[in-house]
Amino acid sequence: MRSRQSDRARCSWASNEVNVAYHDEEWGVPVHNEHTWFEFLILEGAQAGLSWDTILRKRARYREVFDWFDPEKIARYDKKKVRELLVDAGIIRNRLKIAAAIGNAQAFLKVQEEFGTFDAYIWRFVGGRPKQNARKAHKQIPAKTAESDALSKDLQKRGFKFVGSTICYALMQATGMVNDHLVSCFRYADLSR
Repeated sequence: MRSRQSDRARCSWASNEVNVAYHDEEWGVPVHNEHTWFEFLILEGAQAGLSWDTILRKRARYREVFDWFDPEKIARYDKKKVRELLVDAGIIRNRLKIAAAIGNAQAFLKVQEEFGTFDAYIWRFVGGRPKQNARKAHKQIPAKTAESDALSKDLQKRGFKFVGSTICYALMQATGMVNDHLVSCFRYADLSR
């Protein structure tokens, strides 16, 4: 017997217990919380070259070992902490990605100083409100856009790493800056209001 949840029309990528819950509850929901912004920034960078499912499965451990994505704490990580992270099988053990997380925390704090919040800074790239797309098929969703190009360029100028345009567009989708749920997906209407 199928549950009501499995009867819902979803975006085609939402196909297992890990990503269905993420799709239904988080993906595309506008973010305005500073720690959530930093979490997505770090996780999207960690995902580079890997599947998002891999990151979702490791997310709980990331939260534990990265101090619940507190940028002030992460900005102060030292060589000892980096060594601990590099041997933790619960996260992606990539020296460049770990170094980027620390550097990105430092850059994140500078953005907060300049704009008051990272939220105030990043929403400017879509005019302050979610961009409502109306895509009918997954193949219509681009890997990057002019907005993600601009965001990527600006983040890189500010010292952020692992923030190419494709990563930035995935960040924009995840955090509700753009609504890229397909119009046939039950979440599309919820998030287009």
